[in-house]
Amino acid sequence: MQREKATSCESCAYYNIDEDSGLYVCSMELDEDEMVYFLQGRFDNCPYYSLYDEYAIVRKQN
Repeated sequence: MQREKATSCESCAYYNIDEDSGLYVCSMELDEDEMVYFLQGRFDNCPYYSLYDEYAIVRKQN
């Protein structure tokens, strides 16, 4: 089994698991053209990308 190429979506705060399908999806409201690029894996330099950093709150408490 070949491993898929890692993308920036995997570390994005908007890339969440869909409870109904069990698949990871982009939860950002994308327009039709953006959704096509996302589904084709050609969504480079996403303007909505936000790094998911679960430790950011802990660093602020110190």
